[in-house]
Amino acid sequence: MARLDVTKRILVIDDKNELLHLMRRVLEDEQYQVSILQEGRYAYERVKSLLPDLIILDLKLGDASGQDILKELKNDHVTADIPVIVYTAAFFEADEVANLIEGSPQRYHNVCLLKKPFELDALLNQVEKMLDSRE
Repeated sequence: MARLDVTKRILVIDDKNELLHLMRRVLEDEQYQVSILQEGRYAYERVKSLLPDLIILDLKLGDASGQDILKELKNDHVTADIPVIVYTAAFFEADEVANLIEGSPQRYHNVCLLKKPFELDALLNQVEKMLDSRE
């Protein structure tokens, strides 16, 4: 699936340790370079220092709002063009992000929403699609 020519860098942000390590393993198996972050409050600074090719962000973090992180990233010209896959099991948060994307398609054109539970293949397909759209 993943292209071997240039290793794409992905940052996964989730407060659930097991999910972080599962995603890291699955993405590394596809030859992506993966960084993980368990604390949302450091997400913005970490993104600015890493400048990953893609961010995978849980909307329900224990110490921060994934939605606030998403808004902060999209409001900064340095990080605005980085594609983001957001996911959640929470209906309310999913609805709010869907409304953000619909209400401001220019700002959120490279944001994809996945609702939990999702298949790992669905995630991998979305990762590849979003990374391909950057080239």
